[in-house]
Amino acid sequence: MSSARARSVNIVGAGLAGALLALLFARRGLRVSLYERRADPRQTQPEEGRSINLALAARGTRALERAGIMAAVRPLLIPMRGRMVHEPGGPPVLQPYGQRADEVIWSVGRAALNRVLIEAAVRHPDVAVHFGHTCVGVDVAAGRLQLRDAQAAVREVALAPTIATDGAGSVVRAALGRAGLLQSREDWLDHDYKELAIPAHGGRHVLEPEALHIWPRGGFMLIALPNLDGSFTATLFLPRQGAVSFAALAHPGAAREFFAREFPDVVPFMPELSAQFAAHPQGQLGTVHAVPWQVGGKVLLLGDAAHAIVPFHGQGMNAAFEDCTVLDGLLDEPRDWNGLFAQFEALRRANTEAIARMAVENYLEMRDAVRDAGFVRRKAIAMALERAFPGRFIPRYSMVMFHPEISYADALRRGEIQAGILGELDPGTGADFDPARAAALIEARLPALRAA
Repeated sequence: MSSARARSVNIVGAGLAGALLALLFARRGLRVSLYERRADPRQTQPEEGRSINLALAARGTRALERAGIMAAVRPLLIPMRGRMVHEPGGPPVLQPYGQRADEVIWSVGRAALNRVLIEAAVRHPDVAVHFGHTCVGVDVAAGRLQLRDAQAAVREVALAPTIATDGAGSVVRAALGRAGLLQSREDWLDHDYKELAIPAHGGRHVLEPEALHIWPRGGFMLIALPNLDGSFTATLFLPRQGAVSFAALAHPGAAREFFAREFPDVVPFMPELSAQFAAHPQGQLGTVHAVPWQVGGKVLLLGDAAHAIVPFHGQGMNAAFEDCTVLDGLLDEPRDWNGLFAQFEALRRANTEAIARMAVENYLEMRDAVRDAGFVRRKAIAMALERAFPGRFIPRYSMVMFHPEISYADALRRGEIQAGILGELDPGTGADFDPARAAALIEARLPALRAA
């Protein structure tokens, strides 16, 4: 078969991953047809209550730099240097993400970022973007991709190769499942989310702007990420059912009473709380598992379509962008699409399974562990060990967020070893840990990291 580099490609879904991948492929000389069910996002307003602000980290910025558009993205970003933890009855406390000046994550609006990516893609002569085109069928046997346009007319185009970047509710994944070509499941959390707004006051942020704000309350939490216009996007994560749940907040006035009890410091900044709570949709949270991701070099699932995760590690977009980077990098060597897709899945599956697990674990950390004195103490020990043993001991969160040269799978594996070391070193009091013992444990259990 001919080299993948000599072919045209369909991409279904012009969200963040699809638009980025179209740009990367076009820069290599591939002809890309990009199909999107929505209208052109540059000409419409984003759906209210559905954005969930995004956290751009090193894996994502590396992909944007590879595509040559980081300069256009940078004005959209607000640095977040740590978690600003709001405990009842006390002042908020910043827990830094890292200990170097560049160890920050970036708040970015999904719609604004998507517009930049779309604009960069459509400017390329080898990208044809078709808005208002919904995928309605995938016929692998006949080699046809079926699309319905904005006038409800159905047309077919040649299938191979098609890359599905159409999100967690992927139509392509569902079609392949119905045809018996893959198996998939969605593991739903028993917690849902609702997005709310904290408006600017006089054009300014009413909370510290360079932080991710979090109100951890054990079985639930509120978070808030800064926006460029001075507002914050707040998201409440709460059980679906139970005594403290979305179901318990169904009657008028219940949401404001709940916020006044649990998050009293933010209530004065949310004058439209009750109206927003009633109007904004309640979203579900889950993890997508699909096996396999590709069918005979004809169709590939990528990003959320293959491995959607819960948002609690801020890595859904970053993992999808890293998918794009890996797939684009595989084009450096001539191979057919079947070999390309198979190698991509082999390289990415263990890593996406690792970040899916870490994302769920991070929810428990964010809503509960950050309040624990032992957690804070072990975090301080971890930072001290990172300073003492650079290139050997790096906290798991830092490996995931700031070190794209370390795979998700390696971050999970090393993180488990490091957690064991921290458990043995933690004195359980304000006393210092034993540095000699730390050196011995790290030398015995934690291999040196390979150079990137």
